[in-house]
Amino acid sequence: MIEDKETIDEFLARHSADVEEAVRKAAAAEIMPRFRQLAAHEVDQKSGPHDLVTDADRLAEQYLTDVLGALLPGSAVVGEEAVHADPVTYEAIQGDAPVWIVDPVDGTRQFVRGDSGFCTLVALAHRGVLLASWTYAPALDQLATAVRGQGAFLDGERLYAGPTAPGRDLQVATSHPDYTTDEQKRALLGLWTDGVAPRACGSAGLEYLAIARGELDAVAFSWEAAWDHAAGILLVEEAGGAHQTLTGEPFRITGGNALPFTTARDAETAERVAALLRQGSA
Repeated sequence: MIEDKETIDEFLARHSADVEEAVRKAAAAEIMPRFRQLAAHEVDQKSGPHDLVTDADRLAEQYLTDVLGALLPGSAVVGEEAVHADPVTYEAIQGDAPVWIVDPVDGTRQFVRGDSGFCTLVALAHRGVLLASWTYAPALDQLATAVRGQGAFLDGERLYAGPTAPGRDLQVATSHPDYTTDEQKRALLGLWTDGVAPRACGSAGLEYLAIARGELDAVAFSWEAAWDHAAGILLVEEAGGAHQTLTGEPFRITGGNALPFTTARDAETAERVAALLRQGSA
């Protein structure tokens, strides 16, 4: 079991490729055979019509839970579907054991529609600190990885988010209205202003990847479920980006964040978006 940073670094040096292989195999075994092949009985609603779950979600998460837990004995796995079944399992993120944070199909609505804009997200954290992440878009055959302090990569090529382009509107992806309170809606309305071009977000993981690639300036999200954000936040950080909550603090995967929060391609853009959110909520 991991006890300190030196051992964490050693584990990642030995097993990062094993995690990548597990993510790819989960997608190949449980997700892609069902892509554009889903039967009606393989799709269910959780909290509403925009919150879907499929057999691919459940089975890919179980595959990753088994493999990742075996790779790192003593670790915990916090997966979206397991937490839906038993919310107490989410508390492992705040514990002392290393924790794998898993979203088996991020962008389930897109997956159900037969759209390629979905991905599998895995992050490794310890005592609230993100250590490594894997973002795999199987329909696009793209894999982005990040290890704290070692950079972000897409299919082996280094990612740099870079500064925003001068003279054009900020491109910002925002929360779906179904996942916002009235107060959060007011904050997000602060983005509807000159110099900003907000749009609805798709798969959170792929929006984070777009920031890390320098294709999107920022996101503004009103929910804090770690499986949606952990992998992407580390990816963006390692590509040179930053994140900030409504009160100006960094986003914490352990929860208790002031929402909405933003993640952006650089610290200046994060501050600009957060300031607009604060203005909207005032």
